[in-house]
Amino acid sequence: MDLSDLIERNAAFTPGKPAIIFEGESLSYAAFTGRIERAAQALRAEFGVGRGDRVAILSLNRPDYLVLLYACARLGAMLVPLNWRLAVAEQLFILSDAAAKVLVLEQAFAEILPTLEKTLPGTSIVGLDFVPRPGIAFDALLTRALGDGRNPLADLACPLLIVYTSGTTGRPKGAVLRQEALLWNGVMSQHMHDLTSDDHVLTVLPFFHVGGLNIQTTPALHEGATVTIHPRFTPDATLSTIARGRPTLTVLVPAAIKAVTDHPDWFSTDLSSLKAVSTGSTIVPPHLIERFVARGVPVLQVYGSTETCPVAVYTRLGGDLSRVGSTGLCGLCCEAKVIDDSGVELPPNTPGEIAVRGPNVFSEYWGNKEATREALHDGWYRTGDIGVRDAEGYFWVHDRKKNLIISGGENIYPAEIERVLLEHPDVRECAVIGRPDPRWDEVPVAYVIPRTDCLVEAEALRMHVLTQLARFKVPRDIVFVDDLPRTALGKVQHFMLRQLGEPAPSQGDVN
Repeated sequence: MDLSDLIERNAAFTPGKPAIIFEGESLSYAAFTGRIERAAQALRAEFGVGRGDRVAILSLNRPDYLVLLYACARLGAMLVPLNWRLAVAEQLFILSDAAAKVLVLEQAFAEILPTLEKTLPGTSIVGLDFVPRPGIAFDALLTRALGDGRNPLADLACPLLIVYTSGTTGRPKGAVLRQEALLWNGVMSQHMHDLTSDDHVLTVLPFFHVGGLNIQTTPALHEGATVTIHPRFTPDATLSTIARGRPTLTVLVPAAIKAVTDHPDWFSTDLSSLKAVSTGSTIVPPHLIERFVARGVPVLQVYGSTETCPVAVYTRLGGDLSRVGSTGLCGLCCEAKVIDDSGVELPPNTPGEIAVRGPNVFSEYWGNKEATREALHDGWYRTGDIGVRDAEGYFWVHDRKKNLIISGGENIYPAEIERVLLEHPDVRECAVIGRPDPRWDEVPVAYVIPRTDCLVEAEALRMHVLTQLARFKVPRDIVFVDDLPRTALGKVQHFMLRQLGEPAPSQGDVN
């Protein structure tokens, strides 16, 4: 059995039921299953995709994103979702690191093609909504579907996703998630949301994040529910669909909750179809939760990471939601605990590092044994997040991964910005921290020691970063300093920079 069997079985029970609704068009479970089968046949016949091969996708949310996910499951292959907000150089690194056999992309992101053809000429190109040169359109590819689209070597133990997450060393790492990780993640989501085949999920978060893909979307499809997909999040489209499409569940990160509840149509929008809204990805301000609660909609919290697929700790619909700030109890199918530096579990209400173990946890960082050894200890994933667990088992997350910046739901590690800044000939040393921001939660700020006698300007450094990294990673401000706070061993103390006081925010909006 592989994960695509869940879609096929739902099609057998309810062939005409809408599986996916997108831009006014409905794709039934029968049609969804047929498209998955043809995609698997075509990928195998045209490109020789089989067990262990990597298929990358660079696209906004669309039904064929999910078609490719389950086609890869049927073949025992791996899908590599690319973050469309990244710079081309970052996307090329991921494609090279994963050694993708095929790249499936939307025309809006075709700017990657000229460089891709030069640097990775062996990667085959498939266009979702256009005919790439060289390459083939996805619909045309499906007409070439031949042979068997099911690989007898594919099963739930096969890796299915390689999701790249920002790395502490300045390069992203690919977390490998097996098919069984998505299966058990789905069981926990169904438990968390009391999710049944009668539900209707609205997905507005991007599929290149496990949050958009796996908190509700794939669990709903496994259960035989209906999923409405938006290409990308906008507050007006979200409110419009809630009012007219009548979904029962959706996931919104805190920045999206703020955008929706600040919208002029917030108070006039009918929310009565929603049985809950789920949120996570960062520490959630209670006042944002209260905005939905005041309108009669419960807000559920989920804690996890790319490495946990992501569902690991959550509050449950119908459960105790009275503990302000708590991310809930350990999930139904995994274990979670709070440990000290040596890995010993700490007593209740004692701060320490949160660790998670279970079938939902990633198996490795792709091609990176050292990082895998650092993160996994006897099956326990050490998250790097600091929190406490009370005597009744409820978790609170007090601090995020060391130095991590979360801007509009996107993870930014200072090391990746620092790496690019240090490539500039006029920069001697630098350090990057996050600054609170009313719109994006946080934005990066860089402290730079210029080389002697250099007159480099902040805007020149910002433009330099933009050539290598996504726009949301460009420092909002650059502060020139003579020295940086350090430990006795010379390591920069980022927490000390945060205590220096915030530089005045500039007017530019880089997100």
